[in-house]
Amino acid sequence: MVVTKLDRLARSVLDARDIADELTRKDVALSLGGSIYDPTDPIGRLLFNVLGIVAEFESDLIRARTREGMAIAKAKGRLRGKQPKLSNHQRKHLLGLVDGGEYTRVEIAELMGVSRTTVYREIQRRERTATS
Repeated sequence: MVVTKLDRLARSVLDARDIADELTRKDVALSLGGSIYDPTDPIGRLLFNVLGIVAEFESDLIRARTREGMAIAKAKGRLRGKQPKLSNHQRKHLLGLVDGGEYTRVEIAELMGVSRTTVYREIQRRERTATS
């Protein structure tokens, strides 16, 4: 088995150990970055665990930086999420076409230049706000 980076193999040290144990039971050699690691050898097991710890640390750093960046963007008012496909006027028009019953959902999607999913999502959004 060839793995380019350990963080692609497992998300935590426990995950990495479980995978290494399974590979050992199946007599599979593990190649990380071109080096072969033998999980049955004490030094191979040590190196595998160290690499797992470093990969988990790297993953945690990325998550922390992402959260920090999102908090800064939110504080500056730049974090808005995905923008809606339709304006309020287009949304009302779409729902009017749905209520009119003259067109199918697919035809409405084609008329509005959106996907069928957007049409169904707008209908569900209206139903949720009506029941709330």
